[in-house]
Formats: sequence, C-alpha cells, structure tokens
Amino acid sequence: MMGIAARRLRAQRLTGKPLASPVDVVRWLGAVQSQDYAGAKWALAQRSRAITDAAFDRLFDEGAILRTHVMRPTWHFVAPEDIGWLLDLTAPRIRRGLVARYRELGIDAKQSVRAAAAFAAALAGARHLTRTELGRVLTAAGISPEGQRLPHLLIGAELDKVIVSGPRRGKQFTYALFEERAPKAREVERSQALADLTSRYFRSHGPAQIQDFTWWSGLTAGEAREGIELAGTALEHLTIDGKDYWCDAAAGKASSAGIVAHLLPNFDEYTVGYRDRSALIPAGGRFDPSLYSFGSILSNVGLAPIAHARRFAHRDAFIREARRPRNGRGRGSGSPYGPLSWAPCEARSNPLLISATRRSDGAHAGWSS
Repeated sequence: MMGIAARRLRAQRLTGKPLASPVDVVRWLGAVQSQDYAGAKWALAQRSRAITDAAFDRLFDEGAILRTHVMRPTWHFVAPEDIGWLLDLTAPRIRRGLVARYRELGIDAKQSVRAAAAFAAALAGARHLTRTELGRVLTAAGISPEGQRLPHLLIGAELDKVIVSGPRRGKQFTYALFEERAPKAREVERSQALADLTSRYFRSHGPAQIQDFTWWSGLTAGEAREGIELAGTALEHLTIDGKDYWCDAAAGKASSAGIVAHLLPNFDEYTVGYRDRSALIPAGGRFDPSLYSFGSILSNVGLAPIAHARRFAHRDAFIREARRPRNGRGRGSGSPYGPLSWAPCEARSNPLLISATRRSDGAHAGWSS
C-alpha cells in the first residue's frame, strides 16, 4: 500500500515538482473541496510555488478561482473555464438527491424559479451580495428564507448556473451573477466532459479505484466506466492486491523519499478524494482518531507528531514537536495543543505555509481555535 501512497503523493503534487500557482492546482485536480476556505487555501499552497495568503485572496476576489456547490455536493474551488461543464455534468444527480429535502422544506419548482429570478435581478450589474442580504431579497419577493430554505435555494441557483461566488467583503463571502463572473465558462458535449473529468481525476489522484472516483465526483459507477473507456490510453490500468486501479499512463513509478511530515488541512484531497482510504495508513500501522479533529481522517489536524510522520505529506512546513489535544478532540476553547517548538523540516519557503505554521498559538490557517 505504501507504493500506492507514494504514487498518490506525487500525482497530487505533494511531492515532486510543484505547480506554478494555486489556479494551476485547481485545474490539475479538477475541483478542490473548500467549505473550509482557509484550509482549502492551505491545500492549494502545499501543491504550488510560493504564494502568500493575501495573494491568494486577491486571486479569489478577482475571480481567477471560483467556489460553488458541485459534484458531491459541497463547496469546491473550480476554475472559471471549467465551472459550466462541471455543473452540466454533475448537477442533475445532485438535484435528484435534493428532492426529498426540498419537499421537507416546502420548496417546489415554482419557488425555486422565483428565487433564482430574484437573485439574478438583485445581482445584475456586477453587484455582490452576502447570503444574509440575499435572504432579504427573498423576503422582499415574498419567499420565506427561514431555516434551511435560504441555503437550499442558493444551492439550487448555483446548480442552475444563476449565481456563483463573488469577491469577499471583509471576512464575508458574497455571491455574484454567474454570467458576469464566469463569462468564459466552456460548454462541452457530455462525452467530452465525462472524459475530461475522469482523466483529470485519475491523473491527479491515481492510482485510484472506480469507487474512489464515484465518491469524489458524485457520478455513477456506470458513468465512471464510460469515462475510463472514453479516456482511452491516457489512463493505465493496474491490478494491486486483487483490486483494479487506474492512474496517469505517463506518470511512471514514484521514487522513494525520506521520512517527511505532511501538514494537511481539513478535507485535503489526499484524504477526502478516496472512498477506500486504507493506503493512508502505513503497513502495520493503525488509525489513531486522537490525531485528527473530531476523530475523522477527513478532518485531520495540520500537525503530526513526528513519530507518525509517515502517514502525512509535507514539503513546506516547520515541525518538531506536536502534542495531542488536551480535550481529545483537536478543537475547543483556546489552542487545542500544548506549547510547540519549531524546527525546519525540508522547508522550501512557501510564505503562506510558513506564516501559518509560525503562529504563536500553534494553529495554522485552516484551524479554528
């Protein structure tokens, strides 16, 4: 399994040559889970050359990277040119999955259309409004935004390509009109979109299984097999321990590396990008929930005790000692960790990462403390 892990680390650009910018990382990975905005910034920074926190925020505010509900669904960073066909490919299945919830909330098709029209009118002319402000827009239109109705109506408008992320206003996120924010979004035939998404996933996450791709993309197993067939010789098929994997045919074998610690954020693609996560645990090792926020491998804390460095990926941070959470959860009042001392660990001077890891309270940009 360590062979799989090493190849995935390189495919995800956590080892080897980093990409030029966070925008390139988003394009390479296809989409990056980002409900934790700060944590997702950390994930992109680990895979790209030097980028500061402020510089990333400028990219986002300028619309070089967009954020919307797509695929599983949850918030994802996507490239502006890809957002249209990604939604066309994955939104129908998301909508079907939301039918029962919409019924519980009393949202019918007519209300969804009215809400989308109200959002579009309020945002037209490059206006950018927060979620709270769009709730008031619904109230003015005679549509209740109470409870979970507002977020679900917003998701519906995102899936319909009416609204998308706008620039931040201070620490608040805003929405923008899709056609104004992503005017160059490409529209492609379904077969091309399926081939592109399948190729990108296995190229950037492989070796991976069909179940991993369906988990990540929200597509069906049948669609995944169709995508693999459409991708053709771009993907290589491997059989490892009786399981079928696919990866980039041009990737070659991963070279061995020394022991390094990877400081991964919540919901990093290296963990969340797979249904079968057995390759994350070293042979003979065990999953220790106390090392992760909330005991979940999907919300791993960014600091790894050096004794457990083999199970993490890192290229750019500083680490010497990290103690387990006092409260056993990894989050709570104040810093969840005891005092930390720092020493360079293969530092390559990524400003975003270094500024985050040097915080006096031991937290990084992706943590709540």
